[in-house]
Amino acid sequence: MPAYHSIFLQDTDVQLIGNIPLLPLRTRTRGPAYALPALPADANPLDVDPDSESYDPLDEVLSLFRANTFFRNFEIKGPADRLLIYGILFVSECLGKVRAGVGVRDAEKALINTALDQFSIPGDASFPLNQAFEAPRDRSDAETLRQYLSQVRQELAMRLLQRLYPSGQGPSKVSRRIEFEAGGFEVLAIGTDEMQWWLSFTKRKFMGKSL
Repeated sequence: MPAYHSIFLQDTDVQLIGNIPLLPLRTRTRGPAYALPALPADANPLDVDPDSESYDPLDEVLSLFRANTFFRNFEIKGPADRLLIYGILFVSECLGKVRAGVGVRDAEKALINTALDQFSIPGDASFPLNQAFEAPRDRSDAETLRQYLSQVRQELAMRLLQRLYPSGQGPSKVSRRIEFEAGGFEVLAIGTDEMQWWLSFTKRKFMGKSL
């Protein structure tokens, strides 16, 4: 079973900084990203239709995270795949900051702090994927990319919180039986709560990397 690639690879008419695309986002966080329309009132924010005009790369990151995180090798087919990689690695970082059973307010604080922490961008010596990500051409581009990735991080943190606490209160029970076969691994989760289901993936490192 191959890894999943971004459906936004077909969106070629977007600004690139280095080789990261500044794709539109559904967010209220201020920054350089073009803002997509908000979801309709009757839409489920945890399961956005990819055909919706409001579907964005962050919906894709969260939908593909648990399948792609098994893969240590990933063929980059275009700029949108790089944003997918960054998003998946950031979600992994976020999950590492949340303890099982913690209350929603403590989890929210941990995720917001993680999103707002100082972070490296392509071209920085500490950025872990410089071999596949190009550095911005100048300081102005570097600042724009940093602002864009800050939007990505903040929005992903809040959407992840929604998935960890779908009731908005605390870990909620769900009944699931889902199998992934990827990279020679199989995961079976039955009747676990939503938080434990997500946290069961924290030890997996997509591409063997972490931010």
